[in-house]
Amino acid sequence: MTVTLADIQAAAAAIDGAVIRTPMAQSQTLSALTGAEVFLKFENHQFTASFKDRGALNKLISLSEAQRAGGVIAASAGNHAQGVAYHAERMGIPATIVMPTNTPNTKVQHTKDFGACVVLYGDTLADSAPFAVDRADKEGLTLIHPFNDPIIIAGQGTVALEMLADVPDLEVLVAPVGGGGLIAGCAVAAKAIKPDIEVIGVEADHYPSLHQALNNLAKQSGGPTIAEGIAVKEVGELPLGILRDLMDDVLVMEETDIEQAICALVEIEKTVAEGAGAVTLAALMAHPDRFKGRRVGLVISGGNIDSRLLAQVLNRGLVRTGRIFSLRVDITDEPGTLARVSNIVGESGGNIIEVRHQRLFLDVPAKAAELDLMVETRDQTSGSAMVTKLTEAGFTVHILRAAAERG
Repeated sequence: MTVTLADIQAAAAAIDGAVIRTPMAQSQTLSALTGAEVFLKFENHQFTASFKDRGALNKLISLSEAQRAGGVIAASAGNHAQGVAYHAERMGIPATIVMPTNTPNTKVQHTKDFGACVVLYGDTLADSAPFAVDRADKEGLTLIHPFNDPIIIAGQGTVALEMLADVPDLEVLVAPVGGGGLIAGCAVAAKAIKPDIEVIGVEADHYPSLHQALNNLAKQSGGPTIAEGIAVKEVGELPLGILRDLMDDVLVMEETDIEQAICALVEIEKTVAEGAGAVTLAALMAHPDRFKGRRVGLVISGGNIDSRLLAQVLNRGLVRTGRIFSLRVDITDEPGTLARVSNIVGESGGNIIEVRHQRLFLDVPAKAAELDLMVETRDQTSGSAMVTKLTEAGFTVHILRAAAERG
């Protein structure tokens, strides 16, 4: 069983008008930063904020009346769940979604909001999927697999159809890889339309299942990742068969690279991407020489990131780039000293966002104190100038390494 360009074109016709034809826009800033001509495919603009709308709808449309009446079930870490739940509700199809217990709350809640019955089971998708299969058999539900299904793959491949319609001379197409449905569908469409285009997949380093499969390496994956949407331990059998023939390369990204890409998309493109959606930009930023001078299309596959996690990532980014840092200032415990330190920080363009005045530690002299400051600055240069001014004023300053900086 395989997927053809005709299948993907049929899927495009079937889902037309029910999913958003997302923008494909050139990023002048990212192009200047990386040396490539960068185009972003904003699949985070879909109604459920993910490309998964495409495959889910294409599959639901293909069901018989009996299957629709009997209901469907899917196992998903969130985006496939929302796509199935949203379109099932639109079409009047009862839907049950099995999600890992650690799925971000925003994805769980959105799935419930679309009318699905949500069941939390297992630590990972590898635990949830067999449970969903068993429940489908027992209750007569139709299983909607997130990636190992030719109809799902055809739906996801419509992303590449749109990308090449908007930028026909695209030279490289980069997409994230979890179970392989998106990259397989994109590879089929892209290679059929433009045989010389390069198709590159990107994985999180804790889940390099495609890299391992293509290179005949031992299967070894697991652990926490900010890219939970692609935290899949094994690529689907059907996508893998397609990718063995059509994939040009697969890159594996570290967590820090993915975090930096999330920050860059917020700060430069003013768009929110989840970890799985940002891995393509992470690959471009980490390997600029790999793409330099070429027209590169990046699939920003989803934007469903928990707001608390997004805030943490952005703050870690500020620490990483030196715009927030912590320092300890040794002072004498006498009136006016704290004000002097504050004035120097302010005159240097800094903003104190947290302060602790330590007097009672036994390793500090009775007439001395320590000031622990968390300071926001314009950049690393202004931060260094601030430390210099404090030192010149007679204070001993210690730079405190933050957890995010070590990451």
